[in-house]
Amino acid sequence: MNTDLISSLRGARPGYHPGWGGPEYSDWQDEQMSWKSTCYIGDWSFLWDVVVEGPEALNVFRDTCINGFETFEIGQAKHIVQCTSDGKVIGDGILMRLAEDRFITQGVPALHTSWVLSKGGYNASWTQADRCKLQVSGPTALAVCQKVTGEPLTDTKFMRFGDVTIAGHPVWALRQGMAGEVGFEFHAAQEHADDIIAAVLEAGHEHGIRRLGRRTVMINHLEAAFPTGNWHYLKQSFHPELAGSAEWVREHFDTYGLVSTIRGSFDSDDVNDYLQSPVTLGWGKSIRFDHEFVGRKALEAEVAAPTKKRVTLEFDSQDIVDIYASLFSEGEPYGFLDVPHAQRWIAWADKVIDGDGNTVGLSSSPGYSYYFRKVLSIAYIDVAFAEVGEELSLIWGDPGTRQKTVRVTVAPAPYKKDNRRSDLSAISP
Repeated sequence: MNTDLISSLRGARPGYHPGWGGPEYSDWQDEQMSWKSTCYIGDWSFLWDVVVEGPEALNVFRDTCINGFETFEIGQAKHIVQCTSDGKVIGDGILMRLAEDRFITQGVPALHTSWVLSKGGYNASWTQADRCKLQVSGPTALAVCQKVTGEPLTDTKFMRFGDVTIAGHPVWALRQGMAGEVGFEFHAAQEHADDIIAAVLEAGHEHGIRRLGRRTVMINHLEAAFPTGNWHYLKQSFHPELAGSAEWVREHFDTYGLVSTIRGSFDSDDVNDYLQSPVTLGWGKSIRFDHEFVGRKALEAEVAAPTKKRVTLEFDSQDIVDIYASLFSEGEPYGFLDVPHAQRWIAWADKVIDGDGNTVGLSSSPGYSYYFRKVLSIAYIDVAFAEVGEELSLIWGDPGTRQKTVRVTVAPAPYKKDNRRSDLSAISP
């Protein structure tokens, strides 16, 4: 069965995600530089939003998330992670506390939590909400957000949100920063999205704001080491305890026709070898063993003796040039390495090997950083080979095709300096 499943995942036709608007607005090089020198506005409104409320609303998150909830204030947000009992990640996303017994969550946790609630057992309900989510992030983001809201915002703590007004519309301003820079994400009714985008672009004109297109958008996740499901890791949807979940989700939500798809040189007949845990994804610090939750036992064992570590891999530039040169030579070319990153939604898994040819890890979807002038990837490497500076190799090319051995060097994750928690008062214009 596992072999048939993997063949199905390899044979699935990758989807083009409809989110983020156009592929490019200025051009992808210019847009990539925005979170280094100015700022951008990016549209994450395609993420599903679900409001969960009722006397036992918090319990469903306590029971299904690795996170702790002993301290979770109204107006606070958390990056939540949900797993199956084997400790493999179903999905991750943001949870915001709106009131004592009212929450809103986004992305895959919105889907999974709704399905869990649909089975009963909790005095709580879920309702789908149509909300826009517009990120403004980069060195000049604070100035832009201050101007468009008319608020100082400097007392907003990281992962906290509050009420502001933009273009006459009520908005939640959530402080975060998916590019590893200071940023706010503006949440509002979807019907007001165009007005809010126009107001932010007008306020940001003097501050060099750019609009982020889908062709380069995931490079900020790559540089900042924020793994994304079914892109940087294959999300868990195959465990028996999830039986019926996929069908239920497709019936109740628009999933944009996207399907789980794998590509890359790593070849196993066990789908579990492609899955990741919160520990290997770099989220081990979020795990709290102060409550019972799905996957606790498996994660307790892994935290006690971790075997893999999230790192960034730097690809040797000459080897990348060789891959492109093969397009202009006789014979079968190597598989195309798209820049700045693959344009279709694929969970990439390339085999990383040591000097003796032993597999020591998996490398996810590669991307080209125009700022660093490097092809990079987020990878999950055996701890014995995960030290910064370690020289390894990566096999590029699907099984059965011409393959290229690419030299790679282990680098930190995040690759770019993390400035998300900067003191806003110190950088306020």
